[in-house]
Amino acid sequence: MKSIRYTGLLLFLFSFFLFLGLFFMSSYTLSETDYRSIVKTEHQEVLDVKFESIIDQTYSLSIPFVNAVNGAIDEVNTKMRAEQQWDKVIYDQYASSLTRAATKGLIKEQTTLLFILVFVVGCAGAMMFILPQVKLAGPAGIKNNGIYHNALNNRGWVGILIGALLIIFYILLYFYDAYIMNWIILVDPVQKLINPSATASQWFLYGFLYTFAVVVMGVRMIIKYRHSKYQIFRTLSVMFFQLAIAFLLPEILVRLNQPYFDFKNMWPLDYDFFDAWHINTLTSAGGLGIFMFAWGITLFAVGVPVFVFFFGKRWYCSWVCGCGGLAETAGDSFRQLSDKSLKAWQIERYLVHGVLVFAVIMTGGVLYSFITGSNTLLGLDTYTFLRKPYGFLIGSMFSGVIGTGFYPLMGNRVWCRFGCPLAAYLGLVQRFKSKFRITTNGGQCISCGNCSTYCEMGIDVRWYAQRGQNIIRSSCVGCGVCSSVCPRGVLNLENRDEEGRFNEPILIGNNSIKIES
Repeated sequence: MKSIRYTGLLLFLFSFFLFLGLFFMSSYTLSETDYRSIVKTEHQEVLDVKFESIIDQTYSLSIPFVNAVNGAIDEVNTKMRAEQQWDKVIYDQYASSLTRAATKGLIKEQTTLLFILVFVVGCAGAMMFILPQVKLAGPAGIKNNGIYHNALNNRGWVGILIGALLIIFYILLYFYDAYIMNWIILVDPVQKLINPSATASQWFLYGFLYTFAVVVMGVRMIIKYRHSKYQIFRTLSVMFFQLAIAFLLPEILVRLNQPYFDFKNMWPLDYDFFDAWHINTLTSAGGLGIFMFAWGITLFAVGVPVFVFFFGKRWYCSWVCGCGGLAETAGDSFRQLSDKSLKAWQIERYLVHGVLVFAVIMTGGVLYSFITGSNTLLGLDTYTFLRKPYGFLIGSMFSGVIGTGFYPLMGNRVWCRFGCPLAAYLGLVQRFKSKFRITTNGGQCISCGNCSTYCEMGIDVRWYAQRGQNIIRSSCVGCGVCSSVCPRGVLNLENRDEEGRFNEPILIGNNSIKIES
């Protein structure tokens, strides 16, 4: 068994380092034909002189080539702005399309082979490493057996290295996609399989890697928590929703000439849902587009309060959401790193609800501009002062760069806990109007601390368990791991009548009594 695991680890590391190495495995030569076919004629008039030194010049890396392209465009724009020739300022993003056209070498010639070596071999290696754990790990169940004694699990060098790589990747993906064109081209075979007329984009690469991680690490999650039917069910649920609903279905819709739409995503997590371009795209797409728009509104306006009332916020955060899906699968190794201190809880409440308020104000400004046709509200440009800052600070930096890159530093639910406006909305409903609670039996608690250690949302579960108090914290996503790792069955996830939900025992000496409300 160990030899199989070591072989699998070697195969996975081979694929991983090959993926990283692809960044350096191409040369870049932009032909005159490609330049003329991509750059608009009106822009060629001002760019020709600047591109003379770029066309037919060979670059060994994407970095100098992209820098040269962006530098040429920036020089022209600086001159046009200085001369106030605003009609000649270039707003088109040519770097990505020109870099794809200029790419030469193995990635273009052997795309399918490289895809197999990176993802198929990598997946096989991961499975060879993960599956033998069923026998090697012994009896099913979680033991607090030195979880922090590992460089990956205790903010050690492995975790820090992974976090640094994730942060760098997200920054490149969100803001500098032309530099990682080799990685984008690598997933062209999958894009062509779904839609033969399309080529992969940075967002397709992101969606594919996201789904790949959730599915592969979902298998690990199922094996680790195989003693719990609830954990198996919810892991299969997030794997299905990410693969079928978030990744495949939107791409199939595009192939059918319908709008790209993720049916499980909703406002305010889907912060561009009420953008003018999005509303116009859906409403102009016929009956299906109108249905998509109505579905999106109904989901957050009706679906959230109804489903949270019956099941708590776990119906979305632990069973459906892609952010939660990645956190629970790929991020499971880091769940114990969440800060359980009172100070962290205070910061969490102010921050996550502050983001929700920001999202509401931003959306109000965007809708005002859409309805009135005016771009200013109270003398402020709604895009410049509301929509653009929200998209950059929350939609990109917080949810992506920090939300995922900080897994090895702050735990796997950084975004869900501190930044997700939808989690804040769901949590408010759960806290005050829901049948869901985690009940505790304080008399059985042995204070082992497993529940608090494994809580990804920073809840000191043991504190509640020792007192026999119901856990109704708005931040609780109902993942149920605290119950799964409890050796005494102290914690139970329940959907019961609201009566008695807020009942809390008070300690009198060594005994506890409950005060009925």
